Amino acid sequence: MWSTSCKMLGWVKHKLESRWPADDTTLMEESEEELKSLLMNVKEESEKAGLKLNIQKTTVLASGPITSWQIDGETMETARDFIFLGSQITADGDFSHEVKRRLLLGRKAMTNLDSILKSRDITLPAKVHLAKAMVFPVVMYGCESWTIKNTECQRIGAFELWCWRRLLSVPWTAKRSNQSILKEINPEYLLEGLMLKLKLQYFGHLM
Repeated sequence: MWSTSCKMLGWVKHKLESRWPADDTTLMEESEEELKSLLMNVKEESEKAGLKLNIQKTTVLASGPITSWQIDGETMETARDFIFLGSQITADGDFSHEVKRRLLLGRKAMTNLDSILKSRDITLPAKVHLAKAMVFPVVMYGCESWTIKNTECQRIGAFELWCWRRLLSVPWTAKRSNQSILKEINPEYLLEGLMLKLKLQYFGHLM
């Protein structure tokens, strides 16, 4: 969707407010003019229903050069990224930031399970299934649309081994190879393989 012509992909994230709680909405168009026109239509139709577009909480994200945006004389904030449906969208379409963010969230989820994973009353296979069910989905959220490079693949692999070493209480200083860790855990699929499976399913759905 990123065009090399004069067109640009623009996103507008804004809030519609009334006496009820505010609601986030995201609009997308291929040119600045089309996006401004769409936003004005939303603003006018919202006002008919008693809703107000809060310009101070409206953000513009564009893949092309943009300095400032104004609607009815009010300047809107321009951003290089924002969160959309739980994923980080960037102006340059680089998913490396989202991968790093997801891995950090995955580490937090894994750490939150420490008290359970250190229990001697739970079998190793059960702990592995728990990590796959409660940690891996946090990391894989939205991965179907990711375009990742070798650097991100290495980070994903390192994260998975960090999870398994933490689950086995094996520090990085211990003289144990990654292969021995994977052999003891015996995962059916590596995390990167699970991501690839989701991407292929998504591709098949689109086709």
